Amino acid sequence: MKKILKAAALLAGVTAAASAGGTAYFYRRTMKRYNAKVERTMKMSGTDWNQYMPLMETRKAYMLEQPHEDVYITSEDGLKLHGVYFPGKADADKLVICCHGYTSHCMSDYIGLSDYYLKHGFRMLLVDARAHGQSEGTYIGFGCPDRRDVLGWIHWVIENCGERMQILLHGTSMGGATVLMTSGLELPEQVKGIVSDCGFTSPKYVFTHVLHTMYHLPAFPMIPIADYVNRKRAGYGLDECNAAREVKKAKVPILLIHGDKDNFVPCQMCEEIYENCASPKTKLIVAGAAHAESYYKDMAAYEQALDDFTGGALK
Repeated sequence: MKKILKAAALLAGVTAAASAGGTAYFYRRTMKRYNAKVERTMKMSGTDWNQYMPLMETRKAYMLEQPHEDVYITSEDGLKLHGVYFPGKADADKLVICCHGYTSHCMSDYIGLSDYYLKHGFRMLLVDARAHGQSEGTYIGFGCPDRRDVLGWIHWVIENCGERMQILLHGTSMGGATVLMTSGLELPEQVKGIVSDCGFTSPKYVFTHVLHTMYHLPAFPMIPIADYVNRKRAGYGLDECNAAREVKKAKVPILLIHGDKDNFVPCQMCEEIYENCASPKTKLIVAGAAHAESYYKDMAAYEQALDDFTGGALK
């Protein structure tokens, strides 16, 4: 019996050590700025971007030809945050704030859509999320603290572009979750609508999905441990802010876009957010689109959805 108890204790110790080691490895790779790699994210997302490179190169060249400048704000917790501002036409009275995805940066995710927005008379403000691009920060926010940063950028727009400016928020993936989480805040009247492309509900649930489907690992105990560590280090819990809960408080119209072949952020999250949304809502599910691929998979449907949405949300 003693041998059995010793063996059981040894096994429990080994299991605990393995769990702790696995959690530490997962946390470092996922939550800390310099360990989260864009190449790994692209591989996990499963989207074949090579097929769209010729179009993206053409649109990038046009985008960079337009007047633009670096701009900065300071977050509520003292981080210097970076954005790139495209002033567009002098009389433009509508502006879109664009929030990129996990491990990306402000001048990457909106190369394609810049053509739509700039040619439709929008000014653009593309922002680097905390711990991304040229913005400061060690720990990635996954939308939770970032929503307060977006509020800071909204106030920057009002102060620097004028109170007449009509503001649209557009986010992709992590950026999509961020703008949906922002919907639960008290927003200035200048914010007229929110567009979320493949946004997730919360980091807790997207991590759980990734662990199950890509690593074939259970969420317990890794997610609870990571949640505890993140509260101590980054100051927020992994389900402290959840887009599906925040949209219950939303007052501005919301357009949700998702690909039905998204294996990274499952389309079911879009459905959950849509069902919970308290404000006027519209949904576009793009057939055959993988993660963040919807615009390129069906550009006509995507742009028509934006036309319909902005026509109703903006004056």
